[in-house]
Amino acid sequence: MNPPERSSRFAEIRDTVATLYGARLLTPLRPDRYLRMAAAVRRERRSLVSGFAMSAQRCPDRPALIDELGTLTWKELDERSDAFAAALQESAHGAPKVLGIMCRNHRGFLEALIAAYRVGADVLLLNTAFAGPALAEVMSRENVDTVVYDEEFTATVDRALAQQPTAARIVAWADNPADHDVTVDKLIRASAGKRPARGERASKLILLTSGTTGTPKGAKASSGGPGVLASILARTPWRAEECTVVVAPMFHAWGFGQLMMAAMMSCTVVTRRKFDPEMTLELIDRNSATGLSLVPVMFDRIMGLPTDVLDRYSARTLRFAAASGSRMRPEVVIAFMDRFGDVVYNNYNATEAGMIATATPADLRNAPDTAGTPAAGTQIAILDDQRQEVAPGMVGTIYVRNKTQFGGYTSGTTKEFHDGYMASGDIGYVDSAGLLFVVGRDDEMIVSGGENVYPIEVEKALAAHRDVAEASVLGVDDEQYGQRLVAFVVLEDQASATEESLKQHVRDNLANYKVPREIFAIEELPRTSTGKIARGELRARANVEHGTSRH
Repeated sequence: MNPPERSSRFAEIRDTVATLYGARLLTPLRPDRYLRMAAAVRRERRSLVSGFAMSAQRCPDRPALIDELGTLTWKELDERSDAFAAALQESAHGAPKVLGIMCRNHRGFLEALIAAYRVGADVLLLNTAFAGPALAEVMSRENVDTVVYDEEFTATVDRALAQQPTAARIVAWADNPADHDVTVDKLIRASAGKRPARGERASKLILLTSGTTGTPKGAKASSGGPGVLASILARTPWRAEECTVVVAPMFHAWGFGQLMMAAMMSCTVVTRRKFDPEMTLELIDRNSATGLSLVPVMFDRIMGLPTDVLDRYSARTLRFAAASGSRMRPEVVIAFMDRFGDVVYNNYNATEAGMIATATPADLRNAPDTAGTPAAGTQIAILDDQRQEVAPGMVGTIYVRNKTQFGGYTSGTTKEFHDGYMASGDIGYVDSAGLLFVVGRDDEMIVSGGENVYPIEVEKALAAHRDVAEASVLGVDDEQYGQRLVAFVVLEDQASATEESLKQHVRDNLANYKVPREIFAIEELPRTSTGKIARGELRARANVEHGTSRH
């Protein structure tokens, strides 16, 4: 390493230490405690879940998790995970090689996750909204031999495993546990006090892509290292040993990442199996939470509560409310900050690329729909179809270079790369101030009559109409134009807008070729469990509606 490189490396280490110290992660502790923390991390092979074992040594008696069953300390969570891991090794099936988790947010999710790593099993996080066929395809493809799931998904799991009768089934959450012979809690109680033998191999985490364009792909997650932790702390005000409410689904990359962050910071995680907007505010106030982790549509649900309900809660302890996973509605972001303070952080992440950019409250005050600026250690390039960088303000494909890129898909394929940059799959632009704006997915661009249309600009135009609460625009196959624009809108109460008046509103604000051919008013936009609009459902409905209107 030459002197300039050595100096740069020293500066990076110095800045990382300063950031960790500022977040109170590095504090004076007894030397023996630091030694036990280091030993715990080594035992976990410095894996994604090392934070749980480390926190059990750092603050064993502090609350680790508060869910509907009560409170677990870090020591209790550590011991219960050990017991479950020992039970997995001693089962008739033998220690799992690939363990699938199909659970909502509760202790069973954490215990299964940690135990799997301790026996050296790969972990596949399964979307709780999966139907039987998709679930069956994914579990067969990823060679799942053990499934930990909630009782409500029993029928779905049984259908998915119809061709895998030897796969082990373990219930994590049940309204009446006595109805099930094998549950996580029963196995833990039967193996209480035991520690597992160290697994023969290091575990891998398999995250699933959203699957909006087909069956979800399995992506091998990357840990990123301490530099990633420091880059998050440099932008979002986490503090060690505080409390955060996590209502984002933990099976999703964003919710999972927030859970891992809380473990590394020894922060108490408060969660519930199902999101409830008022309960979320109540949990913040009751636990004096300084953090809130959610997906954008949850902001909508919270701000959709009646004013008299919102007035009951102050959320005065919140230091950050961080969201990711889909586009945030600008008017909702501003309304939330006007009521609860400038605490909203918009995170642009991807399953394959990890953390890409973060918009701070100050960024969002200036441009409520921005994705912010690149995270520390991340470089962004906006390239055209010839892979040439475009000028500020010009739309192109977003390419990313950082240390949090995934290890490829489990199929052996990977994303497109160019000069060390990975294609994110999104299109967007960077303005003259250096702020990133995501326009949409590269496969969502609509070519209608030879003209390129980005759905988001039409959606913004429709949403600006006083009678429109939400809008979604997509392209549907059309014999004459190649694709035609179709819009679905959710109207405000007492709205008087008609299809023609909404078309005229778009025509008044955008080019004529961007006016949707059809606009359908519906009660609610269909969404995935992570808040993304289910465009496949809308596209199918558009085809039905179009067919009905023609015949």
